Amino acid sequence: MKYLLDPIFKQYVDFKTRANRKQFWLWTLWTVIIYIVFQIFIAIGGAMESSLITGVFSVLFILFNLAILLPNLAISVRRLHDIDRSGWWILIGLIPFIGAVVLLIFDLLPGTPEENRFGPVPQA
Repeated sequence: MKYLLDPIFKQYVDFKTRANRKQFWLWTLWTVIIYIVFQIFIAIGGAMESSLITGVFSVLFILFNLAILLPNLAISVRRLHDIDRSGWWILIGLIPFIGAVVLLIFDLLPGTPEENRFGPVPQA
């Protein structure tokens, strides 16, 4: 847990360094698990026909998304830096389907094994 949260929240809006694959994919896994939990609670509220439960968890879900917006962008840019690409490559994600596939391929590539223009190799 320390390996997961420390690099993210200590580098909350750090767009200059690098993030290795393990940091990136652990962060992604953590956010997906939380998304699933929120969706389960929202679905339970809907099944119980409780607009209060659904409303509360919907608002919490929106607040959660706002809270992790900058860390998501920062770790994505740092992941691009790890493969020696500019952070501006994240804008390719705006192209429907193709952009997401290109970013996924970039996220799966191993980082440069030596220091690059964005800094030293991230800790393993």
